[in-house]
Amino acid sequence: MLSTSCYLRIWERFVSEGVLDSNRLNKRIMESWYRCKKDQVNPYLNKGKHILTDELLDIQREKNSFLLEVASPQLSRMNQSIKESGMMALLVDPDGYVLSLSGNEKILDEAGKINFVEGVCWTEGEVGTNAIGTALKTGEAVMIQGTEHYSIASHKWSCSAMPILNEDGKILGVLDISCPVEYFHPSMLGMVANLAYTIEQEMGMRSYKKELALTQHSIELAETYPDLPFIVCNHKQMIISASKQVRKKIPQSIGMALADLLNHGYRIVKENPLLSKEDNRISGKCLFLSENHGREANRLFPASMPLERFAFEGERGISESFHNTLSKVKLVAPTEANVYISGETGVGKELIAKAIHDNGIRKKGPFVTINCGAIPKDLMESELFGYVEGAFTGAKRQGHKGKFEQANGGTIFLDEIGEIPSAMQVALLRVLQERKIVPIGGTKSISLDIRIITATHRNLEELVNEGSFRKDLYYRLNVYPIHVPPLRERIEDIPYLVNYLCSKNNWNIPLTEELLNRLKEYNWPGNIRELQNVLQRLTILLAEGPLDYVKVLNSMHSQPVTQHDDFPAWEEPGGKKGIKGNELTIREKIQRDLMIEALQKSRGNVTAAAKLMDIPRSTFYKRLHKYGI
Repeated sequence: MLSTSCYLRIWERFVSEGVLDSNRLNKRIMESWYRCKKDQVNPYLNKGKHILTDELLDIQREKNSFLLEVASPQLSRMNQSIKESGMMALLVDPDGYVLSLSGNEKILDEAGKINFVEGVCWTEGEVGTNAIGTALKTGEAVMIQGTEHYSIASHKWSCSAMPILNEDGKILGVLDISCPVEYFHPSMLGMVANLAYTIEQEMGMRSYKKELALTQHSIELAETYPDLPFIVCNHKQMIISASKQVRKKIPQSIGMALADLLNHGYRIVKENPLLSKEDNRISGKCLFLSENHGREANRLFPASMPLERFAFEGERGISESFHNTLSKVKLVAPTEANVYISGETGVGKELIAKAIHDNGIRKKGPFVTINCGAIPKDLMESELFGYVEGAFTGAKRQGHKGKFEQANGGTIFLDEIGEIPSAMQVALLRVLQERKIVPIGGTKSISLDIRIITATHRNLEELVNEGSFRKDLYYRLNVYPIHVPPLRERIEDIPYLVNYLCSKNNWNIPLTEELLNRLKEYNWPGNIRELQNVLQRLTILLAEGPLDYVKVLNSMHSQPVTQHDDFPAWEEPGGKKGIKGNELTIREKIQRDLMIEALQKSRGNVTAAAKLMDIPRSTFYKRLHKYGI
């Protein structure tokens, strides 16, 4: 191992000159330093800068309650040993926030001087190379000492961290043991690894117990409904039990994915969520089936081709209407055809476009999306086609690649294509015909190898009839139309969508049967986007304490909705209401939409969302209440 002074000289030369001797540094640390340099992390940062408020930390802990519930007893068991060794132990969530911190009080005081405290974000992007952030980035155990850290805040510390993984290999969090470099002991990494492994084993055991409970459910169902075909699935949509009729027809049904079984000629006639007795969360579901004789011969894929080969980032659900949409996606994805996606605001048109890309021949290329309705008309040409250096006053020195060039070798998704002005319609038609672009101010054309997918919530045929959209462009784009159904036409998918959104965003909402039934009764004019916003609101309100969420939903359902993209006024505890969507000014609507987008990007983290919008957190909270988000 190199001496500390030697590492310091290597670090000083790298941060000042960008020069690094690859033979003098561990490969993982070297790769991390380069990432930090690229991301412009401040090497002279002397303390953590992003700390959650107590309120937001409570929300973060609630999102990761399962991790805390399993890990806390193991950390308590080791706490005395960690204290006596002059160390501290940290449990960190997948976003890099420190959820809990325990150990030697003197060491905790020292850690506080660099803001190494509960609630701090300790990722590579925030504080540079460090055991926690680098373990999150690489998914591997890592030990980083002294000046191996990228920022000077951690130069006096020695840290060992290991990711905690679920049975699918997904990172649920990170366990870290840290101490000042003078207290370093070679066993630190082994201690972390042993603790993390114990936590993973406990999580696996709990999952196994849930599977056993589901199996017991299926035994009871078999006794209750001896003549009905049914299956029981776990939260991963894998079949863990099946009735005698199903097993007889498909002997390999146990362990099969739900989508694969449905491809054998079954359809779902009724679905019952199964709740865990321990935490009252959905642990699985029972699906009653019937044989789909009339359609089996016309299946899109034979049974030998499992649907898992079809990549789709969202939740498929069980509705026939949405599965018809996915069937069209599977058919067109491998082709070169231009696709036009129609559907109301919030139905997930971008997800469908991404699925076409992910299952097509250009899936290894970029997927570039642009909302045509959000770009000022005078900027649209430069945004789509780019410009060369010196093209106009204020142009970037090196010029700018437009979206079409950025998408070369992949797919460009033009959302809200109905908003594109007439002049740009002519330019787009030319691109479709020639597959070439000329940046503004340039003379050389750039050849394109791209797929073009378009979408809008408006009726393009009506726009053509009105004369505001070119007929020849319409026929060029509308080679293969796909309609995405609104949520009110796929109500049976709501339990799956709710479970998926809560799991994806780590929203800890008690998903009772009563709540799911209330959600099914609503008309959802804002579709899946509105459903996501409602769940996010519930998460925020639940952070303040126990909540009668059914009462809150009732207050929402009583509000009139006048257009699809309006959100109903939202009644909070104490009678507060946000402004109705149709009462907002244009400026306020833009502010609200930007806030919703920022919350989605930050997975509900208000501090991060405020940072994305570059406004104070207090201002963000005021607008949350104002707009009823």
